[in-house]
Amino acid sequence: MNKNLEKKIITENIILALQKVKQTSPLVYHLTNTVTINDCANITLAIGGSPLMSFCIDEIEEIIGFSSSVVLNIGTMDKSMLQMAVEVGKISNRLKKPIILDPVGVGATKARKNLVNELLKEVNFSVIKGNMAEIKCILDMEIQNRGVDSLEIDENAEEIAKLAAQKYNSVIAITGKVDTIADKNNIVRVFNGNKAMGSVTGTGCMISSLIGTFLGAENSSFTSAIAGVLSMGISGELAGNNFVGTGSLKVSIIDNISKLNEETIIDAIKIDFFK
Repeated sequence: MNKNLEKKIITENIILALQKVKQTSPLVYHLTNTVTINDCANITLAIGGSPLMSFCIDEIEEIIGFSSSVVLNIGTMDKSMLQMAVEVGKISNRLKKPIILDPVGVGATKARKNLVNELLKEVNFSVIKGNMAEIKCILDMEIQNRGVDSLEIDENAEEIAKLAAQKYNSVIAITGKVDTIADKNNIVRVFNGNKAMGSVTGTGCMISSLIGTFLGAENSSFTSAIAGVLSMGISGELAGNNFVGTGSLKVSIIDNISKLNEETIIDAIKIDFFK
């Protein structure tokens, strides 16, 4: 199968995935970053899902039971995160709910690394999404980072994504100047986006919510990861074309997510596919 045909199939799958989200409005449970929790809720609503956030361990099994998918983002480490994260993952697996891990700043502290190591040992994730430093860290490679920000360049992204996909039997999404999504057999690179997005807190967290929403509509993990990353890339690119400042940029990203449709995807999509 040639690349042009593969790209056409991927585009059609993404459009179908968006239609499923709009039709089903999946309920997405988040155990997530308190810095960006409102942004994650709004982006989930904008794409067509229904967000639910809770830090109460006494209700999580019931919540996960009626949720369509789960987003686990360790961005703000606190006692509730340490107590709940692995339990949320185990319950999601037991109840067969798709779950995405966003290992924010995993290389920044020993506590984060220890938590993520335990999560990767105890939980099977449908998708793992992170920047280059975060994905290299879960592979125990040397990294350059500052707090939760990556100082890594995107060299060898395809190789690193494929290696992580094989090691963890999960779809891997590496975000950066060019985004890379891989399963054990295929790689897609997404070229949409705008450099101004890096000046807005929460764009990475919002990508995880978008992926989680696509997962909740019973889309494949690979398609969900591509669709979530691409949706943010297209919306950020459109928002950046009329850049005023970082505050309005975030609002514009959410506006563009809410207006995302088949025509916009076909007109704006910039991807490449590799076996």
